[in-house]
Amino acid sequence: MFTGIVEEVGKIAKIEQRGENRRITITAQNTPKELGTGHSVSVSGVCLTALEITPTSFCADLAPETWERTSFSRIHEGAKVNLELPMKADGRFGGHVVQGHVDGVGKLIAFERIADSENFWLHLEIPSDVEKYTVFKGSICIEGISLTVAKLEKNRCTIAIIPHTVDLTNLGSLKPGDPVNLEADVIAKYVEKMMTREQTSLSVPELVAQGF
Repeated sequence: MFTGIVEEVGKIAKIEQRGENRRITITAQNTPKELGTGHSVSVSGVCLTALEITPTSFCADLAPETWERTSFSRIHEGAKVNLELPMKADGRFGGHVVQGHVDGVGKLIAFERIADSENFWLHLEIPSDVEKYTVFKGSICIEGISLTVAKLEKNRCTIAIIPHTVDLTNLGSLKPGDPVNLEADVIAKYVEKMMTREQTSLSVPELVAQGF
């Protein structure tokens, strides 16, 4: 489990085709030192398995499904990625519950400075299967970053970004049109499932009474 608090920005050093999979090599100063072979690590919001670890780099294998259904489809050598190690059992819970399971890919519409402010607006187009779990002032994970929804209009989501977040993540390297990894709040998914079960367990008389 992760919290969406980015610990370091790494860089894609190499992308290799290995059969049907791709192996990426990521360089970073601190993250590799805390990894062991087989350990989980969040790379721009995707939970991956660390391989071939050195003091300054690690590798991870991407199945075709991961490559095609995440923002990795746009990465290239030199691209910046957000890194987070799994939360420790005795650690501080700083963001929200993040699993590293991408629910959908959004599209960056604009990343612009707010007028007369040092902060920024992040405008995204999000798919409907993520939008249904997204609420005003609720949590959403974007590229592995725990963020708060400032505005939601149909499939357009707006986030307020402070300079600290820009400095410590890959957001500043993204361009309009770029795909971004999205993970909805897992609590919303469980609530939906419980409500669906409750509705389907109604008896025939109860359904009739409700107009079915």
